[in-house]
Amino acid sequence: MNRMVAYVDGFNLYFGLKEGDGRRYHWLDLQRLAADLLQPDQELRAVQYFTARIRDDPEGGSRQSTYLDALANHSPLVRITEGRFKERPRGCRSCGARWVVYEEKETDVNIATAMIKDAAQDVYDTAILVSGDTDLRPVVATVKQLRPDKRIVVAFPPRRHSKALMRAADAYMTIGHGRIHNAQLPPEIVTKSGVALMRPAYWS
Repeated sequence: MNRMVAYVDGFNLYFGLKEGDGRRYHWLDLQRLAADLLQPDQELRAVQYFTARIRDDPEGGSRQSTYLDALANHSPLVRITEGRFKERPRGCRSCGARWVVYEEKETDVNIATAMIKDAAQDVYDTAILVSGDTDLRPVVATVKQLRPDKRIVVAFPPRRHSKALMRAADAYMTIGHGRIHNAQLPPEIVTKSGVALMRPAYWS
């Protein structure tokens, strides 16, 4: 059986979904989506999800926390790796105004580390990279150089693509609307401790 691990670039996927269909598909079951990408001879071993906690939007951060808890309780193959947001001071030279913006950090490095480490330790036969971020091309190239026996497939989120990733990978696909629509979490998920996690109304 061909062992498959999916590596999901959380923010690249999020913004692809947002541009394509607004907010209504953010309650996404990553394990079910990854399973739908399998070939008949493949077995899903893990889904590694890379994201960072939102810092500049309390309501958005609350929705994100609910979603991460829902994934952790409903999808046993999903493993969440968190990066961080770094503060960046900004200013206007004309008026002297000052403000702070937040830049997401570490996701690319975390994805690279996981894909290369798992290839070296023979965790998968096929890796599916869910991202359209060109910055991840060196990761794909490095895995192919170190372990040419490993197959890498890039699955582009909606509204995301990269010619560099297409050239580096063994194969590529675009995740269609039907797969996203069919891979939604249940509206309510109850944790082992009895806490009910509801799909945020804002994502309806």
